[in-house]
Order: sequence, then structure tokens, then C-alpha cells
Amino acid sequence: MTYQISWSQPLWGEAAVLGVGATLFMDTVALLRHRFWAVPSLDYALVGRWALGLLRGQIIHHPIQASASLRGETSVGWTLHYLIGIGFAALWLWVVGAEWIALPAATLFGAAMMMGAVTVLAPYLFLHPVFGFGLAARHTPNPALVRWRSFVAHLSFGLGLFVVAQIWRMIHPSM
Repeated sequence: MTYQISWSQPLWGEAAVLGVGATLFMDTVALLRHRFWAVPSLDYALVGRWALGLLRGQIIHHPIQASASLRGETSVGWTLHYLIGIGFAALWLWVVGAEWIALPAATLFGAAMMMGAVTVLAPYLFLHPVFGFGLAARHTPNPALVRWRSFVAHLSFGLGLFVVAQIWRMIHPSM
């Protein structure tokens, strides 16, 4: 039995499972990196501060840490973080189709990691600039470190896509 998704079929349920699962995996890796190696991860309250700032007409911050905290920024930021994960998963399913889940494990792994690597363009080209960090964090004290941490975080999202796909295959063995 072949499992296919197209824009003419419901995609959001599968994208939600895949995106939430991969984002949860990414957050678990970030928690472990922080706990065992003291590596800080993005404070998602800043994402919420930026989004809420949009409602007040502020697009770019100089830097965002200097902008006043806004009520509800943490919950808005975490919600957006997971919605973005769902959006990335939906985009992935649209580009490659759900049949990628049925690929051999090595091919599935490579494809998922490629997607994780591609998603790092979002912070490099969008989030860093609007936070006032410049393109690919070039205005931060250590741009290479910020870029590396973003890259590792997004690779963990890709690894999460692979892990969730493997779980999906166990739940749906007929695929």
C-alpha cells in the first residue's frame, strides 16, 4: 500500500504530528545540550517579543534584548516555535511527498538531515536580522558560535523528522 499526500488531500494532520514531534525532539536535544554542556538555546520569549512587537509596528529590533519585555511573550514565542515546526514539516511533505517515510532508513535519514540543514536559513536570513543581530548573526560578539549553535539546533530538527518518521513506520507498518 502506498501512502501519498498532496495539497488536494488533508496534509495538516500529518504535518502537525511530524512538526510537533520533530520540534519536541529539537527541544529535548537543546535541553540536554544545556544540562550537560551548558550550551544556551534561543530564548523563545524573544520570538514572542518580536511577534508582539509587530502588532505595535516594530519589525526590526536593535537588538531585541534591549526592547522592553511584553506581556505574554513567552507563551506566544513557544507557540510560534511549534507552529513554525509544523510549517516546516508541511513544506517538507509538500516538496517530497509522504512517500519519503517509506524510503530505506539510510535514505530517509539523509533526506531528513538535509531538511534540518535547510531550515537553518530561517534564522540566518530572517530571525537574526529582525532581532538586530544582522544577517547570519554578523553583528553579534561571536557570529561563528551563534551560527554553529543555530545549525546544530536545526540539524536536531532534521534528526527529529527522522525519529518521528521511524515511529510513524512502526505505527503504520503497511507503508
